[in-house]
Amino acid sequence: MEIKGLQKLTLLDFPERVACTVFTAGCNFRCPFCHNATLVLAPGEGDSVSEEEFFSFLKKRTGVLTGVCVTGGEPTLQKDLLSFLQKIKDLGFAVKLDTNGYRPDVLCAAVERGLVDYVAMDVKNAPSRYGETVGIANFDIAPVRQSVEFLLKNVVPYEFRTTVVKQLHGQEEAKELASFIAGAEKLYLQAFIDSGNLIGSGLSAMPKEDMQKMAFLLEKTVKKVELRGV
Repeated sequence: MEIKGLQKLTLLDFPERVACTVFTAGCNFRCPFCHNATLVLAPGEGDSVSEEEFFSFLKKRTGVLTGVCVTGGEPTLQKDLLSFLQKIKDLGFAVKLDTNGYRPDVLCAAVERGLVDYVAMDVKNAPSRYGETVGIANFDIAPVRQSVEFLLKNVVPYEFRTTVVKQLHGQEEAKELASFIAGAEKLYLQAFIDSGNLIGSGLSAMPKEDMQKMAFLLEKTVKKVELRGV
């Protein structure tokens, strides 16, 4: 595993868990609003955390931490992700996996092998604007759709989440997105925040009242819709 960061304590990232967060390097998307641009564009730069160092830390936190969040970048690009998750599970920790959904084969394998206890999947936008939103021309949404359909089967606790950017999202996109993830358990609409380390430029947050209008439209097909960061 190529680990580029370790947040030793989080009370927010893993529902009902005291957890740590592991950041993996590299991503196959180029979302202009991505706040971890260095992990995406220059994954080889900066210090790394060895697996030995990470698992030494984790063993010392037995009884204190109950979960591990694995995020990125995009974790499913890591060739040894499944064996890494197995090692975490063998130590008795629950696992939360963050993903963009473009590797449904890896996502399904992790869930079906019992290596993941919770999935947070980023659903970037309505299908008609997905390529623009992830920064890839002629984007093939089929793998993302497959991951959505898999999670909709409720084989593992999950949430969908969408970072809302004024220039990319709106009421029409909300209507289309509502159809795309119809029947979903949870969707969080996250306010865009300029971290200063973005891939793109010229982006801004959507006003809270407009995000609330999006939530109202999405509530017609999603059981729980909440705003984050507003």
